[in-house]
Amino acid sequence: MTLVSPGKPARVISDHAVCTVGGTQYNIYTCPDKCRAEVTMLMVTNSSGNTQTVNVSWYDASRTQNVLILGSKSLSNGDYVLLTGATLVLEPGDRLDITAGTSGTIRVDALCTVTETFIPVG
Repeated sequence: MTLVSPGKPARVISDHAVCTVGGTQYNIYTCPDKCRAEVTMLMVTNSSGNTQTVNVSWYDASRTQNVLILGSKSLSNGDYVLLTGATLVLEPGDRLDITAGTSGTIRVDALCTVTETFIPVG
């Protein structure tokens, strides 16, 4: 199910983050001002050669809280997590962030696809 309403301008985009420093938070996507974003796909993959622990969080700007979407998930080299079939709606300023573990060489990628619906002014 999609939240896109006829007559409201919208666009579908993909965004990503590439984690190369362990323990550092990287931004996957931030919902822009005057938009509402429907996250329809989120994928996290490990290509570092080492097992990594991964956290993905949603920062809810209206509550100034982080909510774990994927908490301490252990991913071996080549493993991935694909989240589809559910919808997360982000409001302006909300964001998706990822933090990878600290063992060895780090290369954890995250990507998402969102539909941004523009909120009319007034």
